[in-house]
Amino acid sequence: MVKWFAAILGYYIFRFPGAILGFLIGSYIDSLSGSGSKTIFGGPSQQNVSPADFELHLLSLCSIVIKADGRATQSELDYVRLYFVRTYGKEKANAIFRTFNEVIKKREISAQKICSVLNQRTRYEVRLQLLHFLFGIAQADGVMTRKEIDKIKEIAGYLRVGHHDFESIMAMFVKSADNAYKILEIEKTATDDEVKSAYRTMAKKYHPDRVNTQDEAIKQGAEEKFKEVQKAYEEIQAERGRNL
Repeated sequence: MVKWFAAILGYYIFRFPGAILGFLIGSYIDSLSGSGSKTIFGGPSQQNVSPADFELHLLSLCSIVIKADGRATQSELDYVRLYFVRTYGKEKANAIFRTFNEVIKKREISAQKICSVLNQRTRYEVRLQLLHFLFGIAQADGVMTRKEIDKIKEIAGYLRVGHHDFESIMAMFVKSADNAYKILEIEKTATDDEVKSAYRTMAKKYHPDRVNTQDEAIKQGAEEKFKEVQKAYEEIQAERGRNL
C-alpha cells in the first residue's frame, strides 16, 4: 500500500517525523485511489446509507437463517421485523429494511465475510447474544429444522464461538434430557462442587453487564440467557434434592 511505502521513504529522509508525514500523505493517496472502498457485499461502499453496518450485517445473518430450510415462514419474518421495530423504532427499522432490499438483498451474501467483520468490531459476549437471537428466529415458527441448526452452527464457527458455548446456547432452544447440564457446560456425572463452580462461571459469562452494547434487543437476549443459566442450576438442585 502507498501509505507504508511513503512512511518508509519519509523515515529515510526525515527520520521519525518524516515517517509520520509520509504515512498521512500515503493514506490520502490510498483513499483517492479507492483502496478499501469495497464492502463485504462485493460492491462499492455506500457512504450515504443511514443504517449502520452492524444492523445490516445482523439483518443479513437473519436472512441466511430464515432461508436455511428452503422456506421463509411469516412467523420468522414477523419475529425479525418486530425485533428491529422494538429496537430501532418503526422509522429507522423501515430504513434498514429498505436499504437491505435495495443494496444487499440483490447480491450474494457471504456469512463468512459478515462474521469476519463482526469479529473485529464486537466483543465475544455480543456474538454469543447474536447466536441466541438467530436460534430465536429458527424457533419462531415452532419447528427448528436440522438445516437451520446446521446453518447457525456454521455461522457460530465463523464467529469463533467455542463448541461448548454453542452447545450451551442450543440447549436453551433444543430440549433434551440433559439440557440443564448442557447449559452449564458440564456432564451429568459432575459433582456438586463442579456444578456450583460451573454455575458461577456461566453466570459471570452471561451476566448482562458483560454485554457492552447499545443494542437493547441484544441486552435483552443476555438477560434471557442469564435467566436460563439460573433456571438450569435450580433444575439440577431440584433433581438432586438439595441446595448446592
